[in-house]
Amino acid sequence: MNLTVLGAGAWGTALAVHACQAQPTLLWARDAAQAGAMRSARRNARYLPEVALPAALEVGSDLAAALAHAAAGLVFIATPMAALASLLGRLPPDAPSVFWLCKGFEDRTGRLGHEVAQAVCPGLRVGVLSGPSFALEVARRQPTALVAASVDAELAQQAVAALHDDSLRIYTSGDPIGVEVGGAVKNVLAIATGIADGMALGLNARAALVTRGLAEMTRLGVALGAQPETFMGLSGLGDLVLTATGALSRNRLVGLRLAEGQPLARILAELGHVAEGVPSAPVVLRRARGCGVDMPITQAVAAVIDGTLQPGDALLRLMGREARAEV
Repeated sequence: MNLTVLGAGAWGTALAVHACQAQPTLLWARDAAQAGAMRSARRNARYLPEVALPAALEVGSDLAAALAHAAAGLVFIATPMAALASLLGRLPPDAPSVFWLCKGFEDRTGRLGHEVAQAVCPGLRVGVLSGPSFALEVARRQPTALVAASVDAELAQQAVAALHDDSLRIYTSGDPIGVEVGGAVKNVLAIATGIADGMALGLNARAALVTRGLAEMTRLGVALGAQPETFMGLSGLGDLVLTATGALSRNRLVGLRLAEGQPLARILAELGHVAEGVPSAPVVLRRARGCGVDMPITQAVAAVIDGTLQPGDALLRLMGREARAEV
């Protein structure tokens, strides 16, 4: 089965490095200069410099050729969420089946990935691949488990056939909404835990934020049509724990630096990668309010990001809430 990965950031590169060891794989970069540099150096110097690109991995910048390569296989979109609609809009009607790896809500519209696909390419077979996964560890073939979610069960099984091996386990789910909500909200919650860790609030505070954050995530997901049990799986609790506590987490790093008093613009400029929790926080809050869902941790993060609340004041606001039953 031929595979094409659209997007040569860290995660797209890592998945392509993994996949090419078992399937003919092409990695597409939007920038022709970047693609040329990767072909000659056999390394993604900007996004994943620690990992050499295998000789079997093709790298190109011609979108038509990249899609033709996967004509009877699968396409994986590994761009940031902000680019998903535009890239789906460039696919022809006879495009191969698509999974996206991006996690978040569209900034302007507040749409999740499946809502973007329904609007842009309603006839395309689509799904989402998500779960607790740092790109560097996937590229190094360290043990990882992901979930391929689609309302098309046969398509989810195709992802298993394409990627599942002794270092990468692929589970399936029929709940793409739940998988997408988990992947989007956990980035916001990771900023909250980063702030708490940066303020040296202790492990008790971190555990409380993760646990109550999972409750927020589940409430929103169920309101949007997800199954509650999805949030106890890889794309919910699993991804939340990894992103909220892992040293490689960009969103957690944003929180750590906010706690130090660094301005957000400087943090993002120095990061060099997209931290999806930053644009997602206000959008998650907007969708939650539209559903009548209470998300106090998300609300506090959104206020810190837009500068209306300092990290210490956010903690006081959360701890000052009235006692209630745990639900």
